[in-house]
Amino acid sequence: MTPDAVLNRMAAPIRALPEPRRRRAWRTIRIVLALLAGAGAALAHPPFGVLIGLLGYPLLMILAERSDRPRGAFWMGWLAGFAYFFIGCWWVAEAFFVNPEQAWMAPFAASLLPAGLGLFWGGACALYRRFAPLGAVRVLLFAALFCAFEWLRGHVLTGFPWNPAGASWRAGGALSQFASVAGVYGLSLVTVAGVTALGPLVGPGPWRGRWMSAGLGLAALIGVAGFGAARLGGAELRFTDTVVRIVQANVDQESKWTPEAYRSIVERYLRLTAQPAARRPDVVVWPEGSLPAADYQVFAPGAWEGEGIARALQPGQTLLMGLARGEADPAAPDGARYHNSLFALHDEGGAGLRVAAVYDKHRLVPFGEYLPLGSVMTAVGLRSLVHMPSDFSAGPTPAPISLPGAPPVQPLICYESLYPGFTPGAAGRPAWIVNASNDAWFGKTSGPRQHLNLASYRAIETGLPIARATPTGISAMIDPWGRIVDGDRLDPGVMGVIDARLPQAAGVTPYGRWGDGPFGLALLLSVALSLWPLAARIKVRPDSVQSSRV
Repeated sequence: MTPDAVLNRMAAPIRALPEPRRRRAWRTIRIVLALLAGAGAALAHPPFGVLIGLLGYPLLMILAERSDRPRGAFWMGWLAGFAYFFIGCWWVAEAFFVNPEQAWMAPFAASLLPAGLGLFWGGACALYRRFAPLGAVRVLLFAALFCAFEWLRGHVLTGFPWNPAGASWRAGGALSQFASVAGVYGLSLVTVAGVTALGPLVGPGPWRGRWMSAGLGLAALIGVAGFGAARLGGAELRFTDTVVRIVQANVDQESKWTPEAYRSIVERYLRLTAQPAARRPDVVVWPEGSLPAADYQVFAPGAWEGEGIARALQPGQTLLMGLARGEADPAAPDGARYHNSLFALHDEGGAGLRVAAVYDKHRLVPFGEYLPLGSVMTAVGLRSLVHMPSDFSAGPTPAPISLPGAPPVQPLICYESLYPGFTPGAAGRPAWIVNASNDAWFGKTSGPRQHLNLASYRAIETGLPIARATPTGISAMIDPWGRIVDGDRLDPGVMGVIDARLPQAAGVTPYGRWGDGPFGLALLLSVALSLWPLAARIKVRPDSVQSSRV
């Protein structure tokens, strides 16, 4: 029995209903199917890995094109997007339980974020419904518009590129390797087009064209997998002489800011840093905001924290430490600006510690590190609700920093690792990336595991290894192909260190040379090929009208 026959048999009882009830039934079914489409696509991502959920994309295409108007297609896309981002981002609510006074905001955060992000899916579906051509070629238009709006989601209002479709594939696997050519957005385009090519199997049109569409889609995915398998087959993991110690102190966010816990937290980091090793680490990496203190407290003359760090480090070692930093600024409301920073402290031996470099976080978290429209929000009293006495200031565009006695590194603080293109891929290319993050806000939810997967795509795109440090996990050493180096991983809830030799960088990747250029070109070609039949019909129409008038 063909798919069309199955669908007709399933729809027969609904068609037998009276008109008002039939309309309500179809509306309910469409809503449920849209939610299932988004939920299925979300569950395809790690750590769930239900890859059959990728069929949510062709289902969404069918729902959009069978809507009466673009407005109806928008609501189908919005519902699917809401379900997708609710499942993918529900962990944001966990952060509000850290402070009991903010717990009441958790349901709003868990619902408002997916409601806002779903607008991008709704816009893509509405535009698709407006211009969708006939035939299997419409798959290209849907995939191009959908991924163009996904790119916008990663850039508009600083962007939030969490779980793009291409990241459904586990980083380090064969299919993920195409990100080295076209980035995660290019991989998203191939992924959505490949699975959506199955959509024409359900619908009108000659069977030959419908099966050809499905075959080409599967061939594209198989081709990408083959490319990835060949790339991994030729990957030769080599190591430098640099030894990196990644410290995971297992400090949960709930107790981090209590004064009575402060000293024990500092001592825990110092103890792990000074822990004996078979070979002395050259670089020690602490997570983002590792100490609940500011630079002026740690580096003040006679401060016990600074003295403790000096004792924990050995001469010649460099510590990369996440810390808040303040600097005088007469133009600021309170006379100072604050940064979420990564300090590079080098032990000069008898000369003591030296601040060798400072990296200030460039991409800040809205409502977490700064309040959008801060003056307006303060005036209406929202600042007091989110307990943000002042905003962090954004640092300059990310750039590598030099370390004494170690290769140059590109710092990415926390969710900066979600953004492709923050690390130079060719000119000015560093030797490695350090991702100092604080996933303790999100406990043992899916958030830290998905963050690890997303950060690993930066290794694939750039061909650079990543040392990732978080206070509660997951900390890891990631090789240039996005794979966790054997044994170099600390899971959530574990306290310890990773002593790992830094992998050598792989060769410069195509994405490193051209960035999102190939993705943009593929979008234009997809739109042109899909709209060509429509343009041809419009071009012929005046002649047809003229002939009829004659």
